[in-house]
Amino acid sequence: MNVSIFGLGYVGAVTGGCLTEAGHRVIGVDVHEAKVEAYGNGLSPIIEPELDALLANASKAGLLSATTDAYAAVQQSEISIISVGTPSQENGKLNLSYVRVVTQQIADAIEKKGHHHTVIFRSTMLPGSTRSLVDATLVDLGARGLVDVYYCPEFLREGTAVKDFRVPSLAVVGTWNGEGPGTTETLEILGRKPEIMTWEGAEMIKYACNAFHALKVSFANEVGRISKHVNVDGRRVMDVLCQDQRLNISRAYLKPGNPFGGSCLPKDVSALGSFARMEGLSLPLLDHTLATNNAHLDSLVRLVTRTDKRKVGILGLAFKADTDDLRGSPMVAVAETLLGRGYELLIYDPQLNLSRLIGANQADINRRMPHLAALLRSSAGEVVANSEIIVAAQRCAPLEELSIHAHADHFVIDVNDWPELESLPWRYEGICW
Repeated sequence: MNVSIFGLGYVGAVTGGCLTEAGHRVIGVDVHEAKVEAYGNGLSPIIEPELDALLANASKAGLLSATTDAYAAVQQSEISIISVGTPSQENGKLNLSYVRVVTQQIADAIEKKGHHHTVIFRSTMLPGSTRSLVDATLVDLGARGLVDVYYCPEFLREGTAVKDFRVPSLAVVGTWNGEGPGTTETLEILGRKPEIMTWEGAEMIKYACNAFHALKVSFANEVGRISKHVNVDGRRVMDVLCQDQRLNISRAYLKPGNPFGGSCLPKDVSALGSFARMEGLSLPLLDHTLATNNAHLDSLVRLVTRTDKRKVGILGLAFKADTDDLRGSPMVAVAETLLGRGYELLIYDPQLNLSRLIGANQADINRRMPHLAALLRSSAGEVVANSEIIVAAQRCAPLEELSIHAHADHFVIDVNDWPELESLPWRYEGICW
């Protein structure tokens, strides 16, 4: 295929070189004449292993050219990839001015061309950016069948970018409605077997990945600092931590839903933060872990209180399923807050038997909710039947039992990714979806 790549920076240069390796003809486009001249002659504008050889071979084979003329590039290609920079402004906001200019240039060229063209946004942009750009510039062309638009984030690491392109760790194609592309060119050139998402989902996954990477680096460094302070080798601590591939290096806990709770995580995070402060160590990430958990809890309460309904049913009170441990349970905190604001409350948890609670577990719930016995019901159906809002914190009841009592006036808040709840005849909303 003939592919024009707008922006010959890091992403554009690598993408172009790798596409020529697969036999595609690449036309590089940039406003800097010196960069255009060098790229067109097979010289890499950046230092990246293997890229010099790729571009040199492509130039010799006649698969590589470059220009400052956006119109000419679109006329000579079927696909345009936008990979211009999106730098930060002084206030931290994203600068999309370069993307807007290029998008307009491409739109004008497609209008004059009069034939179908595919536009792929590859620049890193915040969720909603692609849709906004399309609405402002490309929507009329799309309505006339002249353009298809995709957002395909890149996951290229400097120093291994060519290898990452050949064997991507993740491939994502964003479409306007989250359904698969009508044609296969984007799948063929930017990653096989991609995850298909909406434009906004594809934009979000790029930021989620980078934020997670930054979080991991910061976490390891904070563990390293506190380890060094107590004369422990932080490298060894993190090496052993990574050996647990069931909980630590895995999908475990990486699922939006309930805030964390229980007898261990809140206590231990608090203790480590307190120790660091007493020792004069700055651990901002760990210091704010409880704060971000509380913010998530607050968002759940707001989902309840923004309605005009006053009767709330909670399915699952313990801090997680298959336990009766109420210590540090987020749902106990939710119940306390709602009771304090005058809401009527009913609770179902099949694992709870108040007569069997002992020790700290019993003492904690007696202190926080001394009238819990009056709120508990023996069946989920009874809770649903007598509530207007249902907070589904656990999958603790058969769907058939819930369906008997579900009706259109019910509002259910899913906190634990129980998608089957959406099939019942009530208003459904997930805490993060």
